[in-house]
Amino acid sequence: MDFVFKMAGGGIAAFVITLILLKFRPGEKVLLGHDRGRKFAQGSEVNIGKPTGVGFYFILVFLAVASVLCFVLCPTVSDKGILESGNVISGLGFGLLAVLAEMVTGWLDDRSKNPWNEYIKGALDVAVSLVAGLICVHFFGTRVYLAITGTYFDINPLLYYFLAVLLFVVSINATNATDGIDGLSGALSVVAVIATLVMSSLAGSCFDNNPALLTVAFGPAISAYLAYNYNPSKMMMGDAGSRSLGFFIAFFLILCRIPFLYFIVGLPFLCDGGISILKITVGRLTKKKIILFKSITTPLHDELRKNRKFSARKVWVTLVLAAVIVDVIYICVSSLIRVTGIV
Repeated sequence: MDFVFKMAGGGIAAFVITLILLKFRPGEKVLLGHDRGRKFAQGSEVNIGKPTGVGFYFILVFLAVASVLCFVLCPTVSDKGILESGNVISGLGFGLLAVLAEMVTGWLDDRSKNPWNEYIKGALDVAVSLVAGLICVHFFGTRVYLAITGTYFDINPLLYYFLAVLLFVVSINATNATDGIDGLSGALSVVAVIATLVMSSLAGSCFDNNPALLTVAFGPAISAYLAYNYNPSKMMMGDAGSRSLGFFIAFFLILCRIPFLYFIVGLPFLCDGGISILKITVGRLTKKKIILFKSITTPLHDELRKNRKFSARKVWVTLVLAAVIVDVIYICVSSLIRVTGIV
């Protein structure tokens, strides 16, 4: 019961502290920028001038509460025996520092008078991802579980490192591209992390309580932000929020040893923001000789707003509900497989 009370206290603290910080936004003139709007983004003009970069506040709260829970109040040691190499606790600490680094790079762009060149931001994302990949391989090992069956296998360290870095980069940019509708990116992030925790528990890939503790700190902190960001929003998370959220989702999947689950929990990000990134990348590499998804406005939320005439709230409900349905179906199928003993 003591553990439950500590978790509950951590969740309440994350929610209340974030709510207060975002209400008063201490140091706003120095710390925050103002939304410049997004070129070609449907409806982005309504956000011009709103405080942006508030991800600076809620990511710091999340990291602080998570650190207190994981390293001070509820330090855990595996009771199942960790077959992977490395010290998971140390890896968790370095991983949270990497989340902080990703937040800082986005925050510096948010508060700059002129937006950073996208190539500079991309290079910084890759740099953080390269370091994070090393952390994951060294401290967590290269054993991967299949969430749907609980079976596992080991991957060559070099291949695992490449895939980990790729996952970080894709998740960062897909989450960032999804941040075009009030409350969408934050809500989808919470759904993704909760679904990952549930699936890792079913797969038996959780060797300690750290994933649960991280979720308890993450969910309430982001939910407090959503109270201000749900349409019509009062403030924006900026790159400080969206890029660090994407990074954390990837890190959380690797920590839980089910990175391939991103194809499920990250599907909304891939369908919404991912196809936009793919379309732009292929177009630039081929000098616009190949244009993918010509009949679709990307990101997908712009297609729904511009061409399908969805309101911002209807887009939010549609995409978040779709994410929940996909995750629930996957969890039910996985549970059915275990009950029936098919695998």
